[in-house]
Amino acid sequence: MKRILGKAWKYRDNINTDEIIPAKYLNTSDPKELAQHCMAGIDEDFVRKISSGDLIVAGENFGCGSSREHAPWAIKEAGISCVIAKTFARIFFRNAINIGLPIVECRQAAEEIQPGDTIEVDVDAGKIINHSQGKEYKIAAYPPFMQRLIAAGGLLNYIKASQTSCENKIS
Repeated sequence: MKRILGKAWKYRDNINTDEIIPAKYLNTSDPKELAQHCMAGIDEDFVRKISSGDLIVAGENFGCGSSREHAPWAIKEAGISCVIAKTFARIFFRNAINIGLPIVECRQAAEEIQPGDTIEVDVDAGKIINHSQGKEYKIAAYPPFMQRLIAAGGLLNYIKASQTSCENKIS
């Protein structure tokens, strides 16, 4: 997986899925439409301020609330390349990985990163670099199967690629 580099957008503890994508926008399952309303529950202008590749940095329990996949879809399709948090709600964590959105838990980085800092994440090597502050943080590297799943763009793409690979070996 390639290294991730972007500007940090920082949020508090307990950001729930209704803040990430408010229920009034759930009349679609189109990720591109959902992306237009990403973080609208706490920052109406979020999608107009970010650049593709930027990162969200948050506190405890990011993605708590409902188990819908719409929240990580909205984040990924808005152009956010990674979410760093102290902790994630378990269902959000699983949904994010399943759609190919890299997320990492790192308490110290989440506390020390400031809004606007330039952050680099290498989930394969297991590190976060804050270029603005000159600090580096060790994180758990993704295991090889998760690296392949994220690189494929999520679980469904990973399965499709695996099936195609098997079919090519059979023929």
